[in-house]
Amino acid sequence: MTDTYVKFRNEVMAGGASDAPDEQPTAGGWRAVGGLGIIALLLVLLGWWSMWALIFVLGLLISIFLHEVGHFVTARWTGMKATQFFLFMGPRLWSFRRGETEYGVRAYPLGAFVRIIGMNNLDEVDPVDEPRAYRNKSYPRRMLVITAGSLMHMIIAVVLLFGVYATKGALEETGRIGFGSVVDASPASTAGLRSGDIVTTIDGVAPSSPEQFVSLIQSNQPGDNVTLVINRAGESLAVDVTLGTNDTSGAANGKAYLGVSSGFETDWIDKSVPGALGSTFGDVGDMAWRSVQGVGSILNPVNLVGHLTGSNDDLNTRPSTVVGISRATETIGQSEGLAGVLVTLAFVNVFVGLFNLFPLLPFDGGHAAIATYERLRSRRGRPPYRADVAKMLPVAMGVIALLALIFFTGFYLDIAKPL
Repeated sequence: MTDTYVKFRNEVMAGGASDAPDEQPTAGGWRAVGGLGIIALLLVLLGWWSMWALIFVLGLLISIFLHEVGHFVTARWTGMKATQFFLFMGPRLWSFRRGETEYGVRAYPLGAFVRIIGMNNLDEVDPVDEPRAYRNKSYPRRMLVITAGSLMHMIIAVVLLFGVYATKGALEETGRIGFGSVVDASPASTAGLRSGDIVTTIDGVAPSSPEQFVSLIQSNQPGDNVTLVINRAGESLAVDVTLGTNDTSGAANGKAYLGVSSGFETDWIDKSVPGALGSTFGDVGDMAWRSVQGVGSILNPVNLVGHLTGSNDDLNTRPSTVVGISRATETIGQSEGLAGVLVTLAFVNVFVGLFNLFPLLPFDGGHAAIATYERLRSRRGRPPYRADVAKMLPVAMGVIALLALIFFTGFYLDIAKPL
């Protein structure tokens, strides 16, 4: 095996760089100035395009940093040796050493890592440090350290939601049907309908749900005239619309088309401190359940292919990247302000925290699954069992390939077919 392959294999299995930091100088110099300058410039350009997107991305970076703080603090607390704490991946740009740990920033703004020695049987450790290796600690300590990142995401979500709910209130449905957006040059746009309009009736029928609203529109034929009574800023207006033809490749192809996104109207409802606390944990639970459902859908290659070919237009199964979420955050920020952006960030934290617990390497959940398996094989007085993670490498590589497919699919859709 080549040194490059061994290094890559060890880094996949260890969840971070496998080099020995004590044998390398800290990073700095002109490369650090240039690299950090480029990262700062990208953030400035993002803020110039959208301040709301910048706030979201900065919040996401802080969340990623705190994820690693969770691993680092619990590792130190349980007696493990952490040799590196880096924000981002790739070549080192800038670093410094305090005690036994090197802290710094790497070149590629994708994630972060804390290097804990002895993550598995492939991870070579100095015999002097072997007692402080992750693999030699008790099962509860290993589980605490490996799940601490995801637990930190949940704490962040709770803090964000409670802070918003206790000060601004909770965004709740009012029961009325409103327009979220109006497609340019669509029948709705031509008739003068606007984002934020509230639907009272369609040809005299009051829709009770967004699904019924769509059904009422599609019960007509392309070219038919319908009358919508809407409420705009407290004023009732009757708007006549000539419906077009839906030319999507999905189930709605060829049906009557209005050109709006619809949903239940939401408004900020004041909450007491106990009410804010109850809403916080209730919404975190709801977000967690929806995230669990979403993980399976996003990891399904059939859904990815469907979105790429246009045969699947279900937004609940569509992958997205920071590009798409940032664009959505711009819309949310314009309509709901800082509170809406923070609630969105809370949801992303819940999803990332649970996604990271998926029980396969290189996720933290994969390390947790290995620790659990080793614990089961070592019970009832048996000698400590150590899993051979080399046998798991093909599965880990398959997961990495799937993650790459998800990322590039989401990135393509975010650029070519923005939400």
